[in-house]
Amino acid sequence: MTRIAVIGGGRIGEALVSGLLKNGFATKDLVVAEKFEERREELSRTYSIRVTDSTSDAAEGADVVVVAVKPNDVDVVVTALAAVDAGNDDEQILVSLAAGIPTVRYETKLPAGFPVVRVMPNTPMLVGEGASVLSAGRYVKQQHLDTVREILASVGTVSVVPESQIDAVTAVSGSGPAYFFLVAEAMIDAGVSLGLTRAVATDLVVQTMTGSAAMLARSGDNAADLRAAVTSPGGTTAAAVRELERGGLRTAFYEALDAAKRRSAQLGAGSDQPSPAAREGLSGTA
Repeated sequence: MTRIAVIGGGRIGEALVSGLLKNGFATKDLVVAEKFEERREELSRTYSIRVTDSTSDAAEGADVVVVAVKPNDVDVVVTALAAVDAGNDDEQILVSLAAGIPTVRYETKLPAGFPVVRVMPNTPMLVGEGASVLSAGRYVKQQHLDTVREILASVGTVSVVPESQIDAVTAVSGSGPAYFFLVAEAMIDAGVSLGLTRAVATDLVVQTMTGSAAMLARSGDNAADLRAAVTSPGGTTAAAVRELERGGLRTAFYEALDAAKRRSAQLGAGSDQPSPAAREGLSGTA
């Protein structure tokens, strides 16, 4: 069994731990490093796993080390990991969930040839429905990617892209939940303005979005075809869609995603700065 050390017991680190255990991962093969005592006690009590305050202690003997800390804490963690690797004959894989940190930043600080896989997660992994995207560093082999893919599959879907595309991924799926929630918020508010109670409007919007996402995922039809199937000529949906198009919905989404991609690239170039995903809580707390 693969031995996994999760460095960082924040929301994303905990989501991964929870997903692994729900999928049958043995508690004895999982350890978390978390610097806050209260959080350590909470994780240990909730999941019956070993939780330590030491990165070096957690990483010792691990096959995979998952870095789920805030970007500003990465250098301290990597320094500790480099020292652990110096006395470890087994090859470790470093998996970075720290937003905005390129693989080269790890590779230059770790021993030569250290395999690093960069992951762009998103917040739905907190409920086991994440969209995680992997990018391989220079020294990553196919078996390394397969191992990381299996780990991340415990909390949702997994895709692989070149690291050059990770800023676009950040714009689409990393920040994507915020766009989704904004649309839901707008629809709920509109429903209230049209006379529904907020509770009824919320229930209707949530179920409509849940059902629509399920149709898109399972029907085999693309989004354009499914939208057209609901839009009868001259009907109510056509009237609504016409107003959305008149309001520049498609252009607004393109401009929004392009802005997110450009900002991600800027922050990655100066990766000592936390990315928007990091500020929104996608990184751990250790």
